[in-house]
Amino acid sequence: MRAVADAFPDPWVRLYSLKANGLPALVQEVAAAGFGANAVSRGEVALARRAGLPPSRIALEGIGKTTADLALAVRLAAEGMPLLWVSLESTEDAAALASLASRQSRVDVLVRVNPGVTPETHHSLAVGAPDAKFGVAPDELPAVIEAGGGPHGPLRWRGIHLHVGSQLGAVDAWRSAFRVGLRLLELQRATLPDFDTLDAGGGFPAPMTDSDADTDSVPRAARFAQETARELRALPATARPRQLAIEPGRSVVAGSGWLIGRVLHVRRREPLLIVLDAGMTELIRPALYGAIHPMLALTSLGRPTDGSGADSTLVRVDGPICESTDTFGMATMPPLERDDLVAIGTVGAYGSAMFSTYNGRPRPPEICWDGERLVTWRRRGALASLP
Repeated sequence: MRAVADAFPDPWVRLYSLKANGLPALVQEVAAAGFGANAVSRGEVALARRAGLPPSRIALEGIGKTTADLALAVRLAAEGMPLLWVSLESTEDAAALASLASRQSRVDVLVRVNPGVTPETHHSLAVGAPDAKFGVAPDELPAVIEAGGGPHGPLRWRGIHLHVGSQLGAVDAWRSAFRVGLRLLELQRATLPDFDTLDAGGGFPAPMTDSDADTDSVPRAARFAQETARELRALPATARPRQLAIEPGRSVVAGSGWLIGRVLHVRRREPLLIVLDAGMTELIRPALYGAIHPMLALTSLGRPTDGSGADSTLVRVDGPICESTDTFGMATMPPLERDDLVAIGTVGAYGSAMFSTYNGRPRPPEICWDGERLVTWRRRGALASLP
C-alpha cells in the first residue's frame, strides 16, 4: 500500500479493487492507508461499507451490474450519500441507470472504454484487448452518452474509465491506453463541462517468485506512475484531467497471503506426487488458467525445514478435489510424509475471494499475522454452513 501511495500520491484517487479480496478486516487496513474501494456489485458495496468506508469513497464498476445494483446507486444519491461514481459498460447500462435516476439526485458516471491494446499478460487477464467483453470502443462513446440522456439528462458525465489487464509484464499497453483516455477526455470536454476524470484502472503486477521480488523483472507501481506523468507533461495544463484515479487490487494484497496445506498422500511415481488437503476450492487459479504460485515445505518428515537440503527433488503438488485439473504444479521439495506442512505463496488476491464449497468443503480459517501476534480474521466454516 505504501509503494502504491508513494507512486500515486494525493490528489490521485486510490481505489482498492475488492474483487481481489473483500475480507472486511483486510479492507479496514486498506482504507486506513487512504484507499477507497472499487466494487463490482451491491454485495461488494456492502462489504466496503461494513469495513467503514462511506459511499463517497466507493465506486461501482464491473461488467455485470444488475438493475438492483444500479438502483442502489440511485437510492444512495437520493439519500444524500452518493457513490463516488458508477462506471458504465454499454448503452444498455447507461439507459438502465438513466431510467432509474432523476435530475434531483444526479448520479456521477464514468464510461469504461476498451482501448483495444494488447496487454503484456496472460490472455485470460487481458481485459483491454480488442476482443474482450469489457467496455465500449472509443467511437461508441457518443452513443453511450446519448443512451444515458445526453449532457442534460439525469446522469452527470464525469469521465473515462480504463483497465487494460492484470499482472502486466510491461508498461507499454498501460501507456497506450492512458493516451487513448486522455484524447477522449479532451474531445468530450467541449460539450460536457464536468468531464474531468480519468480512471486508469489497475494491473500492477505482484511478484510471483523470489526472482521477481529481487529484480526488476516485473514493473513496479512507480514505473507505471512515471509513464502517466510523462503523458500528462506532454499536454497543456488546461487539457489535463482535473481528477485522476487508479484501482489496484492484486498488487496490494497478493504477496501478503499464504495457503497452508497438510500432506495427505505421497505417490511414489515419476515425478513424485504430493497430494495436499488444500486444493482448487481454496485456490482455483492454477486449475482455472494455469497460474503458477511459489511453493515450499514448512516441515520435512515431521520437522521444521527451510527446504534447502541436498535431498530436495522436483515433485508435482496436487489438491484433494475429485477433478484431474486440481493441481498446483511442480515444485522442489524435501522428503515429505503424511501431516507435513506445505505453504503456497502469493494467494492474498483471488484465493479466498474465489473459494467454493465444492466437494462439501467448509471454508478454511483466515489468520492475520502482523509480525507479533496472530488474529483470526475469519473463523473456520462449520459443516452446518454448507448449502
